[in-house]
Amino acid sequence: MDLFDFMRNNTMKSEAPLASRMRPAKLEEIVGQQHILGKDRLLYRAIRADKLGSVIFYGPPGSGKTTIARVIANTTSAEFTQINATVAGKKDMEEVVRQAKDSLGMYGKRTILFVDEIHRFNKGQQDYLLPYVEDGTLILIGATTENPYFEVNGALLSRSVIFELKALEKEDIKRLLVRALTDVEKGMGAYEAVIEEDALEFLADIAGGDARNALNALELGILTTERDADGKIHITLDTASECIQKKTVRYDKGGDNHYDTISAFIKSMRGSDPDAAVFYLAKMLYAGEDIRFIARRIMICASEDVGNADPQALLVAVAAAQAVERIGMPEAQIILSHAVSYVASAPKSNAACNAISLAMDTVKTTTTTIPVHLQDKHYKGAEKLGHGVGYLYAHDFPEHYVKQQYLPDEIEGKTFYHPTDIGYEKEIAKRLDRLRNR
Repeated sequence: MDLFDFMRNNTMKSEAPLASRMRPAKLEEIVGQQHILGKDRLLYRAIRADKLGSVIFYGPPGSGKTTIARVIANTTSAEFTQINATVAGKKDMEEVVRQAKDSLGMYGKRTILFVDEIHRFNKGQQDYLLPYVEDGTLILIGATTENPYFEVNGALLSRSVIFELKALEKEDIKRLLVRALTDVEKGMGAYEAVIEEDALEFLADIAGGDARNALNALELGILTTERDADGKIHITLDTASECIQKKTVRYDKGGDNHYDTISAFIKSMRGSDPDAAVFYLAKMLYAGEDIRFIARRIMICASEDVGNADPQALLVAVAAAQAVERIGMPEAQIILSHAVSYVASAPKSNAACNAISLAMDTVKTTTTTIPVHLQDKHYKGAEKLGHGVGYLYAHDFPEHYVKQQYLPDEIEGKTFYHPTDIGYEKEIAKRLDRLRNR
């Protein structure tokens, strides 16, 4: 490398965005993803031993897919080359394969090919790589934000290990921001900037697990903020909000406002006001509330406040909870709105909730004995004790129903479930009344 090349490379590094400059160069510098990069995990061991096979990294933007690939590039003895599927064509791949064959044939060195956004390759492009992955000419590292089981050819999948990356946790983002703020060599340490705690919390929250977003906002804030009288750049909450282009919302996840918003959200669903319920949903999402927490509250409401008035409500809520786990933000907000508007609009009954509450009170205060004819008779000697004797099998009778005692003697005749005349529960009430009065 001549002097010109050296100066050019250093200039490019210094002018690169903060998020790019702060990419870890070593495994130990990577923040988060301990479920795959912990010291006892397969990926960590494979990178350390330089024995990596073909892999596909799947996860949301800013979770570290490219970062891990760069760390592999820094640690492997193999040749490393990178292409982006959004711009690479067949000629680019042919050139990569040609060089890989030369490297393997002349020097015995394998080639790692990192394909960013591999889901953008069409079937033909993916098929082109397959034989070279299969014969070992290429070790493939694919990165994708889309589910690889839908977007990547089955043949490539079968020859790769899938590693799912998670959105970075809030504490992970905070660590990265503080590191970038103080790092003199690669970060913004030379600017002598300080960030207020509420601004740090806000950026870590609002980034939604995307480290790139948070670092870009921090860099913009430092570069555009005047120094205070003390000679330092102060990043306040207002500055952070402006730089990430999101309005601050009064919503402290650990404080009263958090519980007030959740309370209003649940009461709006219970009160059959879908407009208010969706508004509070939006407020929570905007403030960075955990979508899994929101989904749990919807499921609870579907049983506690809707119940058998519309049994479908719980199915919708459970399906939504499963879907948001698989899809993540931002699309998860549509699924949550779907579930919230359904549950809020559904007919309401708390009869199931009241039933278990009454039953629990009775269990706590009353000693009971299970009727003998309901006791288990499927073991040797049970019949001699009279267990199960006299039990009437409901399916042997008309409408698969027969009157007999099910509650213990001590509480015989007590009722816990009182169905309302609302929605589907009205049909349940009619059926139970008809059976009981036969």
